[in-house]
Amino acid sequence: MSIPIPDAKGTCLITGASSGIGEEIARQIAERGYNVTLAARRLDRLTSLAEEIQSEFGVTAEAVECDITDPAARKKMLDGIAKSGKNIDILVNNAGCGTEGKFVENKAEHELRQINLNVLALVALTHEVLPEMVKRGSGALLNVASTAAFQPMPRQAVYAATKAFVLSFSNGIGKELAGTGVSVTALCPGPTKTEFFGEQQMEHLEKSTPGIFWQSAADCARDGVEGLFKRKRVVIPKMSNRLSAISGSYTPTPITREVLDRFWPVGKK
Repeated sequence: MSIPIPDAKGTCLITGASSGIGEEIARQIAERGYNVTLAARRLDRLTSLAEEIQSEFGVTAEAVECDITDPAARKKMLDGIAKSGKNIDILVNNAGCGTEGKFVENKAEHELRQINLNVLALVALTHEVLPEMVKRGSGALLNVASTAAFQPMPRQAVYAATKAFVLSFSNGIGKELAGTGVSVTALCPGPTKTEFFGEQQMEHLEKSTPGIFWQSAADCARDGVEGLFKRKRVVIPKMSNRLSAISGSYTPTPITREVLDRFWPVGKK
C-alpha cells in the first residue's frame, strides 16, 4: 500500500521542526500537499514557520510547543491533534541532541539527555502513534538516525550509540510491520549544515571535517522525504557518506575505533 494521500483529516507530525533538517522536511512534506504539525520547544520559531508554510503551500500547519521527553507534554500534544479531528498519517522523529568529549569528563545530565531524547522519547512517541496507523492500514514513519550509527565513536560514544539504536529499532519494527500498510524509513545523514553543531558547541567540527562529507539541510531532507515516499528502509544521503557507512559496517571494530580515535576531529581542538 502506498503512503496515505494528502487529506484534510490527516497530518504529518514532525518533531524538532523549528530548524535544520526538521524544518526542511516540514517544508517538503507540505509542498506535497500534506498538512503538518510542527513540534519543538521554541514556539516563536514554530509559529513563524507554520505561517510561512500555510502561506506558501496552502496546507494547514499547526505549531505545538512540546518537550517530547515529557510524557505529559506528549499526551497533551497528541490529545490536541485528536481533538482537531486529524489522524497522524506520517510521523517524523527528527528531534535529537548530541555531545562531544570524553564520556568520563562530560556531565552526566548531558549524556542522559541524549538517551532520553534520541531513544526513549522516540520509542515512546512511536508506540503512542503507531497502533492507530496499523489499525487504519496505512501510514509511514521517518526516523532520523545518523551515519554515526554504523560505528562506535570515541568522544561521541553516547550519541553514536543512540543513533545505532534508532537504526536498529527502525529496521526491526520495519520488518514487523510488513503487510500492515505502514512503512518505516531510517534517514542516516552525515555532517549537515544546521544549527545542531552550534547548539552543541561543536562549531569547530565544520572547519575540521572535509567538505566532501557535508551537505545542506534541504538536500538531506529531500533525500529523506523521497526515501519515505518510496518506502525505503534506510536512506544515507550523499555518496561519500554512503561509502563511509559501508566502511564502518564492514571494517573490524578494533580498526574502526583506532582510525576514528586518530582522525575524527571531535573533541580534538
